[in-house]
Amino acid sequence: MVERSAHLDLAFGSLADTTRRDILRRVAGRELSVGEIAASYDMSLAAVSKHLIVLENARLVTKHRDGKLQVVRFSPPALAGVSEHLQRYRDIWEHSLDRLEKYLKEQG
Repeated sequence: MVERSAHLDLAFGSLADTTRRDILRRVAGRELSVGEIAASYDMSLAAVSKHLIVLENARLVTKHRDGKLQVVRFSPPALAGVSEHLQRYRDIWEHSLDRLEKYLKEQG
C-alpha cells in the first residue's frame, strides 16, 4: 500500500508541472530524442533533462540509447494506477449526479 501511494505521489507530482505534462503529451504520440524535446522549449537542455528525470522517476517515460541519441518513450502502464485512483472519485461524482437527477425528476 505504501509503495503504491509513493508511486501515486511521484506521478501526481510529475503531472503537477505544465512543462512535464506537455513533454508527456509530445512523447505520447511518438518517441522523441532529448534534443527534439528540448528544441520545443525556451530553456536549457539541462533544464529539460531535469524534467525528464522527474518523469522517469515516476515511470511515466523511459529513455534508451539509439546510437548517439537518447530517445524518450511514453510508458502508459504508469498511468494505470493514476487512472484507477481517479476512477474512485469519478464513481462518487457520477453517483451524486445520478441522485441529483433522480431528485430533480421527482420534483418536476
